[in-house]
Amino acid sequence: MLHTVNKSPFERNTLKGCLAHAKPGSAVLLIEDGVYAALAGTTASAMVQEAMTQVSVYALAPDLEARGVAKRVIDGIKVIDYAGFVDLVVEHPSTQSWL
Repeated sequence: MLHTVNKSPFERNTLKGCLAHAKPGSAVLLIEDGVYAALAGTTASAMVQEAMTQVSVYALAPDLEARGVAKRVIDGIKVIDYAGFVDLVVEHPSTQSWL
């Protein structure tokens, strides 16, 4: 399953809920303000790094760039463009949007 998270982990518990339900082998795509969870050195970093042992984590490059944080991404998070987003949707038979 592909999980998309569009809320900042510093404002809502959306990411925490997503990661609690994501099964091993799932993919989590951080979009919009959700990309703040991809930043190294934050209070959310440990949670994301722990999740990366079970799920693949992606962040949408245009959203990172729009927020000026593209150079602060946690090692191991795959940064993708819109074509990569489409590829993830095609690869996964179902998608869950965490709002």
